[in-house]
Amino acid sequence: MVTTGEFAAIRGAGFEPVGQAFGAAVYAAGSASASSCPGAWVSAGEPEPFGPLAQAMYQARRAAIDRMAIECAQLGGHGVVGVRLSQGMLPFGGLQFTAIGTAVRAPGVASGQRAPFTCDVSGQDFAKLITAGWIPVGLAFGISIGSRHDDWTTARQARWGMRNAEVSGWTELVNRSWHHARRRLEGEVKRLGADGVVLTDMRMRVRARDCPVTTGSRDHIAEATFAGTAIASFSLSHAGLPGTGLPGTGLPGTGRGRAGPPLTVMSLDPRRDQAARVRI
Repeated sequence: MVTTGEFAAIRGAGFEPVGQAFGAAVYAAGSASASSCPGAWVSAGEPEPFGPLAQAMYQARRAAIDRMAIECAQLGGHGVVGVRLSQGMLPFGGLQFTAIGTAVRAPGVASGQRAPFTCDVSGQDFAKLITAGWIPVGLAFGISIGSRHDDWTTARQARWGMRNAEVSGWTELVNRSWHHARRRLEGEVKRLGADGVVLTDMRMRVRARDCPVTTGSRDHIAEATFAGTAIASFSLSHAGLPGTGLPGTGLPGTGRGRAGPPLTVMSLDPRRDQAARVRI
């Protein structure tokens, strides 16, 4: 799974690859095409009319990652680097989620003390994190599926004659879904006990459907997804690597913790196609 450069970088950080780890989960999740009309959000409400579907997507991802971590532990690894997540539909129905990555370990350190860490950064980026005094803790996600019925105001603003004008209802849909997904990501980072997250993927997919209740009307559904690696700060020269049971390596470290909300950092590596994708 790793390239020659990644292998060298992982070894330089004091770890070594031990094998490929894989996990999968198939869920019979409901679609985002509910038979009822979602209506318009109220200002104080959470944009979660498809909450059960979003929760199923969380559970499926987490199940695939947990099974990959189990394979890592069976290989004697302390963590999984370069995780690639994929999602697809099976011919007979259901959503398939898979997680695959390279299991790594620190030579001379007993395995099985703690659950393996997981991260979707490359081997080179993993080495940079370790050298800078950060350790991957786990994969974190933020998912929100919001919807909005196209009311009279939205329909008027979207008319052909109103081109080059903002459609406030659609703007509200995108903003609320995006911010709600980001809040859920921050909650995941806190749950993992991390200080921040390195984002590796941001997506926004918006689609329209015929309203199942009102003939001739439409609803818009927005799905926002954040994914990244939660990281924690540590002192390499004093403390061990948090969440791994591994000792310090003697390299200079920061040893600092963060107060307040988790820090969100987006990778600037163009090769990993990090730009946010908006599909309508």
